[in-house]
Amino acid sequence: MPLDPHPVNSLGFAKPPSETRVVVAMSGGVDSSVVAAELAEQGYDVIGVTLQLYDHGAALAKKGACCAGRDIHDARRVAEEMGFPHYVLDYENIFKDAVIDEFAESYLAGATPVPCIRCNERVKFKDLLETARELDADCMATGHYIQRMDGTNGAELHCAADSSRDQSYFLFSTTKEQLEFLRFPLGHLPSKDETRKLAARYGLPVADKPDSQDICFVPDGNYASVIEKLRPGAADPGDIVDMNGTILGQHRGVIHYTIGQRRGLGIGGLDTPLYVVKLDPESRQVVVGPKEALSRRIVPVREINWLGDEPFTSRPEWHLSVKIRSTRPPREAVIRPISDTEAEVELIVAEEGVSPGQACVFYDPEGSRIFGGGWIWRGN
Repeated sequence: MPLDPHPVNSLGFAKPPSETRVVVAMSGGVDSSVVAAELAEQGYDVIGVTLQLYDHGAALAKKGACCAGRDIHDARRVAEEMGFPHYVLDYENIFKDAVIDEFAESYLAGATPVPCIRCNERVKFKDLLETARELDADCMATGHYIQRMDGTNGAELHCAADSSRDQSYFLFSTTKEQLEFLRFPLGHLPSKDETRKLAARYGLPVADKPDSQDICFVPDGNYASVIEKLRPGAADPGDIVDMNGTILGQHRGVIHYTIGQRRGLGIGGLDTPLYVVKLDPESRQVVVGPKEALSRRIVPVREINWLGDEPFTSRPEWHLSVKIRSTRPPREAVIRPISDTEAEVELIVAEEGVSPGQACVFYDPEGSRIFGGGWIWRGN
């Protein structure tokens, strides 16, 4: 009589934790440290991996960013205390080519890029995931606040239980194949307080470490200074014009402005408040207009990663909710596929400040599932 198969473990494998190898992507922060410690305590064969993404020397003096020198040290300490191996991989060249250079080019083109999404897409969930496979891991776990659920057609991506911590906007480009291999052990927690309680329970040295705030390679959120270093001469001055082309003043470089900006334009004394409605790098113009000029209902989207069960182009339109900025709630929309990777998104209620370079993420309007998303662009 055959023996019953081993019960499924907490990571979804029908074998003991001790026979289940999991690579944990460790940034040095409290979230990924808790993931590694919890899995190690449960008896999994844990391997911690930290990526060195940018200049180690400069990173040592920078607080509030991930994958810096201090954070590598913190990740190593957690691994030592919990008794599992830890490796640091030098990904500086890959990170520069795949993330930083595109960030600079996007800003120079007048877009507002989201490099954290590209880092997940092109580095962490691509190269690091392949490294995990080469280490014969059964899966790779991260400290992201998002949920992976088993559906009838394979793994599905769902929002975190704690909406205030949800990171779905930054993970929309995770493919179905990657999702089968990934695990997100913190996604079900009701709050970040629960994560810190676990860190304290495991005695982790990072239990009270502050959350990272800035983009890791942008000190103090000053995007323009980074662009000027990467692309000397990028901050050439030009004209601030209204929507009719009338010159209202001078600016100190298109890279210092973003769509929807009102303050710091240096064109006071006007009866109506004006906002940045368009950036034109070729003519070096910052175009300003009234608030209503920011409203958009039609949003062109490309590079779509579709996570639905049916092919994206199997329907003429999809009635979903979309999020066009990470800080905004999902809004009702109609998505009309143009191809497998391109669509026109019609917002039921117009939104202000729709900016090329941002992501447009698709959500189930009646549930927690994420159906993928794409990148906003100017259109033809």
